[in-house]
Amino acid sequence: MKLGILSDSHDNLIKIKQAVKFFNKNKVYLVLHAGDFVAPFTIPKLNGLSCEWQGVFGNNDGERVGLAGASEGKIKAAPLRMELVNRKIVLVHDINTINPQEEEADLIIFGHTHKPEIINQDKKVIVNPGECGGWLTGKSTVALVDLVSLSAEHFKI
Repeated sequence: MKLGILSDSHDNLIKIKQAVKFFNKNKVYLVLHAGDFVAPFTIPKLNGLSCEWQGVFGNNDGERVGLAGASEGKIKAAPLRMELVNRKIVLVHDINTINPQEEEADLIIFGHTHKPEIINQDKKVIVNPGECGGWLTGKSTVALVDLVSLSAEHFKI
């Protein structure tokens, strides 16, 4: 089972559309967004996914009421915890808001730094997909996570 992971889309509608196309092509089961959507007008692009999606608010998500409404409740306050195929997952925007060592999770997903990272630590995989929007670094990246093998990989979009 594959998860699509993105973060820090920062209103870049073109890159969100490319991420959606990439995730649909790769037939992901679920997409998780680690925050910083920014404005509610980005949500219709995410609704083009062929699968469900969920997300958490980031520090630049000022219109939280609008985002929550436009997403029909799919965006929530972090941390968001869930379990899929016997894997415990924690989704946050800023990893400094949790203590990864204390989390009973197999997979921790975060954003905020705009830096793509995959860390294998204490039998956990910690993934930052980088920035979808590409405004800060000029590189737009997302990640795919295979929940069965608990492996992750970054992709430029």
